[in-house]
Amino acid sequence: MNVPDYISPIVGWRVWRWEAARLTSLNGKPWHPGRSLAAKCGAGNAHDAHSAPQTTCTCGIYASKSREHLRGTGYERYGISGETFLWGRLVEHQFGWRAQFAYPKSLFLPPDLIPSDTREMESRLGAVAAYDTDVFIVGGGRNIPLCRRGSGYDAAGLDYLIGMSKQYYDRRQRERTLMRGDRVAILGRGIAVVEQSDDKDVSVVLGNKLPLRIARREIRWNPQNLRWEAEVLAPNGV
Repeated sequence: MNVPDYISPIVGWRVWRWEAARLTSLNGKPWHPGRSLAAKCGAGNAHDAHSAPQTTCTCGIYASKSREHLRGTGYERYGISGETFLWGRLVEHQFGWRAQFAYPKSLFLPPDLIPSDTREMESRLGAVAAYDTDVFIVGGGRNIPLCRRGSGYDAAGLDYLIGMSKQYYDRRQRERTLMRGDRVAILGRGIAVVEQSDDKDVSVVLGNKLPLRIARREIRWNPQNLRWEAEVLAPNGV
C-alpha cells in the first residue's frame, strides 16, 4: 500500500481489533492489507457517502492526535493500538480527526494478545505482517521491532517470540509432568506428596501418612496458585 505522495498525510492514533485474518475497526469494519480504507457515511444524512467526512455529520475514519489521548479514552484495552495515515478530506477536532482515507502506519502488539501456541502465533502474526507496516511488540517497557515496512521480520522481534514460545512449552511440559516428591493440594483434605505416578494413576501420601490413589486425569496444574490440585479422589486407597 502506497500512501499518495502528492500530499502530506496526517498521522493519528487509533485502536484495531486483531482478528485471525485481518484488522478491523472496533465497530467491525474490515481494514484490508494493501488497500486504503475509504470513509462512507452511515448516518443516513443527505450528503454523498463518498464525500465523507462532513463538518455537520459524525461520519469519517476516527483517530486521536496523540497516544496519550488515546490511552485516556480507555479504548486501548479493546485491541491493539497504532499510528494511522489519514488523508483526503479531513475534519479536525480538539483531540483528533475524522478522515476520508486511512491506512495503518505502525502497530503495537501487547504480549498478552500474542498467541503462545506456535502455529496460531504464526497465523496471527502473518495477518498483521501482510499490511507491510512497522509492527512492534510492547514488552518489558520497550517497543521491540517485529516487522519493518518494506523489509519483513526483524531479528529482535523474532528472538522475543522464540523466548515466549519456549516459556509456553516449558510450562506445558510442566503441566504434563508429575514427579515423585511433587506436592498436590487435595482440596478439603490437605497437602499430599507424590510417591508414584503414571499416565493412569497417581499414588500420594497425605500429611497424616494416609496413602491414596488419584486418577491422573483428576489432577490439574493451577497457574494462579502455582501448584498441582485435585478435587476428586478415587474411593480406594493404595
